[in-house]
Amino acid sequence: MQKIVYSFILLLLTASLSAQRFSASLPDYDSYKAFKGKPLSDKFSNIESVKIIYDLKQKKMYYFNSTLIPLHYDFVTDYLGYDRGVEVFNDENYSDTEKNRNYLLGNLNHIKGTDKWVFELAASDHMPIPLIERFYNLIVQSTFIGPKLNFYLNNPEKMEWFQQQKFKIPCVKSDYIFNEVTYQEVVSGNNIGILKQYKIKDLETIKPNADEIIVLDGTPDILPNVRGIIVNELQTPLSHLVLLGKNRKIPIMAYTKAFKDNNIKRLLSKKVELTIQIDTFYIKETNKKIVQKTNSKKKILVTDNSVTDLVDLNTIPKNGVNYIGSKATNMAYLVAISKEIPFKTPEDAHAIPFYFYTKHIQKKSISPLIEELLAYPNKDSAVWIHKQLKKIRDAIKQEPIDPGLIAKLNQTFKNAKFKNFRFRSSTNAEDLDDFNGAGLYDSKTGIVGDTIKTFEKAIKQVWASVWNEASYTERELFGIDQHNIAMGVLVHRSFPDELANGVVITKNIFRKDFPGITVNVQKGENSVVKPEKGEICEQFIASHFNDGKDDSDFDVDYTSNSNLNNNEPLLSRKEMSNLFLVSKKIETKMYRYWKKNRFNPVDIEFKIVGENRDLYIKQVRPFNE
Repeated sequence: MQKIVYSFILLLLTASLSAQRFSASLPDYDSYKAFKGKPLSDKFSNIESVKIIYDLKQKKMYYFNSTLIPLHYDFVTDYLGYDRGVEVFNDENYSDTEKNRNYLLGNLNHIKGTDKWVFELAASDHMPIPLIERFYNLIVQSTFIGPKLNFYLNNPEKMEWFQQQKFKIPCVKSDYIFNEVTYQEVVSGNNIGILKQYKIKDLETIKPNADEIIVLDGTPDILPNVRGIIVNELQTPLSHLVLLGKNRKIPIMAYTKAFKDNNIKRLLSKKVELTIQIDTFYIKETNKKIVQKTNSKKKILVTDNSVTDLVDLNTIPKNGVNYIGSKATNMAYLVAISKEIPFKTPEDAHAIPFYFYTKHIQKKSISPLIEELLAYPNKDSAVWIHKQLKKIRDAIKQEPIDPGLIAKLNQTFKNAKFKNFRFRSSTNAEDLDDFNGAGLYDSKTGIVGDTIKTFEKAIKQVWASVWNEASYTERELFGIDQHNIAMGVLVHRSFPDELANGVVITKNIFRKDFPGITVNVQKGENSVVKPEKGEICEQFIASHFNDGKDDSDFDVDYTSNSNLNNNEPLLSRKEMSNLFLVSKKIETKMYRYWKKNRFNPVDIEFKIVGENRDLYIKQVRPFNE
C-alpha cells in the first residue's frame, strides 16, 4: 500500500513538472506567458517566443518552455524519446517532404506591446505548403489567438510561394514586425553619467561634456565624446553609428519614443545609470561614481614619404600600409584574390601615396594652421576648433595641386574604358585592428576632361577630409598622434549605375556561436551605412549548414526587406549563395595577408553592377566587435 502511495505521489510530481514545461494548448495569454522566452536569434529586439512541436505520428501538439528547453531537439530527446541523433533529426525534420518526418517544428512569436502574433518556421526548414497550412490551422485551433495569427515569410523560398499566391493562410513580411520596433540595442553595455538632451543642430555649436549620457533627435554625423548615447531613430546594424560605437565601447541605443518617455524626461540633468541589453534597457537615478577613462598612451602613426609615383594595385605593394594606407593596400589584396575567386574588383585601381599629401600641407598657407590647432591648449573650445578645422580644409582646397600628379593620373587613365573615377580616403588612421575610422573621411568623384568635377578638385576634397571635425575628434579621443596623420588616395573607376550596394560581416551577429554571414543591402546607390530618414534596407543572415557546395543546402533568414523595393528581395538566391561563398573565402585569405587570427570576422563592402549583375567587392577591413 505504501509503495502505491509513493508511486502515486511520484506520478503527480512528474505530471506537475511536465505541466510547467509543456502543454497541448494555450487557452489564454497567461498560459503563453508561462512558457515564453527569448528567440534564439536577436534579429528583432521586441519579440517573445514559445516553441511548438507537432508529433505527426502521435498527432499531439506541444507548446513548451523556451527558457528551460531552448531547442526543439532537446525537447524531442528529453520528453518524446527521440534517439536518432541531431544530424538525422535535422535532415528529416527540416526537409521539403512529409516522408520520414516525425515532427513539425515552429515558433509562436508575439510582438511585445501589440496584439500581433506571428507563426514562424526556422529559415532552414523547407516544409511544404500543405504541411505549413496544416500546422498553422492546428495552432489556431489550440490557442486563444485564433485568426489573428499570421505566417511570417522569412526566406526567399517562402516569399516566392507567396508571390505565386500559393498560400491559403494569412502571411506577412518583415515590415509587419519591423514597423512595430521602438527600441533597438546598438551597442550593449552599462555606464554612469549626467543625462542631457540635445538637438542634432545644437551639436554644431555645443560640445557635450565627457561625463554626460546624451539623448539626440536623430543620428549624429560626429559621435560626441560622451558616456552613452540614445538616438530616436532606428539604425541599420552596420551603420557608421554602430561601427564607431563599437570602437568607442560605450552603450548606444535607438529608442523612437526617447523624447516622449516620461521617465527619461524626469531624469534629465540627473546622474543616471544606463544599461542597454539586446531586448530591453534600464535607466535610473544613481549615486555611483562617474569614473573617467583617460587615454594617456599616444598611438604613433607610420608615414613613409619615400614613394613618389602612383602605385598600381594589380601588384601587391610591399609594406604598402606605410605609404598608401590600409584601404588601398587591402584593395591590392582583393585584386589578387579576385584572380582565384569569381568576383570583380573596381577597374583601374591605383593609389596616390602619402608623399603628395605631405608635400601639399607643408605649404605656408596650410602648415601653420595645423600646428596652431595641434598646439591649442583649450581642447574643449568646440567653436574655435570648428573654425580652425574649416580654415585648414579651405586652405588645402585653395592651394594648387602638384601639376606632376595630375599629369601622372591623366597618363595612367588616358586609355581607360571608364571616364568617371572615384577618389577614396586611404589614411594611416583607418581600417586598423582597433580603429576602423568608418565614415570619418570623404570620397569624391573626378571625371576625365571635365571642367567642374576635376581630378584636382576631387583629390583636394579627400585630402581636406583629414581635418573633418569627425575624423579629428575621433583620432583625438583614441590618442592618435595628429602630427603624423597622412592621407593616401585610392583611385578606381566609379559606379554611377549600380543596381544594389551593401555590406557583409562574415559572422552571424544576431546568434552567438551559430554559422553565417550578416548582410545589409540597399537598392541602387542609396546608402546602407548612412540611410536617409525612413529608409529600411534589406537585411538577412545567410548560411550553408553543410559544406556550401551548391544552392540546395543554402539558407537565408530575413530580418527586413528594402522599403525602396516594395519589400521584395533585392538579391536572387544564386547571388546570395555566391556572396556567402566569396565573402568566406575572402575572410580566410585576408587573414593570411594580415597574419591575424582567422576566427575574427571581416567587414566587406560590395556592389551589384550591370546587365549581368556582376558582384564587385570594393573594400575589406577587420570588423571590430
